Amino acid sequence: MRINFKKLALLAAWVICAEGKAYSQNANPIDKLQPLVETSAQRLVIAEQVALAKWDSGTPVEDTSREVQVIASAAKDGESRGLNRTAVSNFFRAQIEANKLIQYSLLAEWHRVGKAPAHEPVDLAGSIRPQLDHLETTLIAELAETSDIRAGASCRDDVAKAVGKYVSAHKRSFSPLKTMALDRAMAAACTL
Repeated sequence: MRINFKKLALLAAWVICAEGKAYSQNANPIDKLQPLVETSAQRLVIAEQVALAKWDSGTPVEDTSREVQVIASAAKDGESRGLNRTAVSNFFRAQIEANKLIQYSLLAEWHRVGKAPAHEPVDLAGSIRPQLDHLETTLIAELAETSDIRAGASCRDDVAKAVGKYVSAHKRSFSPLKTMALDRAMAAACTL
C-alpha cells in the first residue's frame, strides 16, 4: 500500500482547522487552549513528511542552522505581537524538539525494517517548510490569544488537560509516540 503523506497531512490540517473554529471565545481555559494544541499536533503530522524527506536524502535529523532561524523568526514575530521573546523562543524550541522526537523514532523504525513506507518524493524546502512557516504564524497568533491562560497558576494543569482532550478525540489517528511528542511540544506553553 502506498501512503501519500502530503494528502494525509493536508486532510489532517483541514480537519484540525475546522475543529479549531468550533471553539468559542467564552470557552473554559481547556477549550481556549485547543487551537494551540491542535496546531501543535498538526506540526507533528508534518514531522512524518520531514522524516521521509530526510530518509530519501540521507540528511540528519539535526539541522541546527534551520532551528536557529525558526526560533529567531518566531521570537521576532512573537515580540511584534506583544509576547515575551524568551517565552516564544522556549515554546518553539519545544516544538522543534517534539518534531525531532517523531523524526528520530520513525527513522529508527524504518532502519529496523530496512525501508520507509512507499511514498511520493517529499520536497522539504519547497513544500514542507512553507507549511511549517505558516504554522509558525498560526502558533504565534494562538500564543497571543492564550496569553492570560498561559500566565495563570493553573496553566500546566490546563495544558495537560487540553492535550488529553485532543488526544482522546483523536485516538484512532494519534499514536502513543505522537501523544508523547505533543506533551513535549506543549511543555513550554506556560509562561510562569
